Amino acid sequence: MERYLIINADDYGSFLGANLATQELFEKGCITSSTVMAPCPWAKHACQWAARHPEYAIGVHLTTTSEWDGYRWGPVLAAGTNSLRDEEGYFWQTSERFEEHADLDEAVAEVRAQLARAKQFGLVPSHWDNHMGSLYGIATGRMEFLQTIFELSAEVGLPFRFPLAGLPAGEAAPSFSIPPQLLGQIFTQMQSFIKNLGVVCPDYLIPSDYPGTQEEGYGAFRDFMYTFIEGLPAGVTETFLHPSIDTGEAKAASPKGFFRVWEYTIFSDPAFQKHIAQCGIQKISYRDLKKMRG
Repeated sequence: MERYLIINADDYGSFLGANLATQELFEKGCITSSTVMAPCPWAKHACQWAARHPEYAIGVHLTTTSEWDGYRWGPVLAAGTNSLRDEEGYFWQTSERFEEHADLDEAVAEVRAQLARAKQFGLVPSHWDNHMGSLYGIATGRMEFLQTIFELSAEVGLPFRFPLAGLPAGEAAPSFSIPPQLLGQIFTQMQSFIKNLGVVCPDYLIPSDYPGTQEEGYGAFRDFMYTFIEGLPAGVTETFLHPSIDTGEAKAASPKGFFRVWEYTIFSDPAFQKHIAQCGIQKISYRDLKKMRG
């Protein structure tokens, strides 16, 4: 069975550095898809570039959380979003806090508004996904969020990031903070529901969660990424990155800002791109996936 890889640049529109990195990676053929954070300051810049480059698969990174302390954002909708806001008026900082407080109807209205804003800025979205997994509902078990986002995906005709086949054999789930048994139950319950709705999803979602530290250096990270690529399963896998050139923004906002620069560096490296090809992995976009399965 063939191995296909969607490489999605998340957080497009969050920083100027993120935008410049994402655009360069597209132009060099190093990534295949990206998603825009509509509530963020650089979203219009991102969407306008996407409008000038319809050949690239760019979608919407549905955002209902704002995780950092010094750089924050809030809902697109000015009214009717009280349950989505923290004490400072921004989105809640964690998925847990979002799920504990969010009214479903307010969340749906905000999701629709973010899609509308991206389109207003010129984006013709190829797909959509979710920042920090807050709309999966798995932080506190509010599964109505996940069911609703799939119903919306069917309504608007957009593929959504969800690992339809579950986890590859022996694969851990570092991006999910729930027990593997519960995670398996969620996959089983959702598979037929998703297929009946006709929503297109990848088989696997495998983030390249680097376990090391900045002190270990870029070389250790590079070695980790080479091994990561070699171990991808058969079928369609999505992995995601948060690339940024080193403008100082990402490093100022997050203590792991250096990691975004490292991700940009590794994916822009011709040797790493050659390694992906030598592993027999075919890079595809969400548009390609929709043609394969739509």
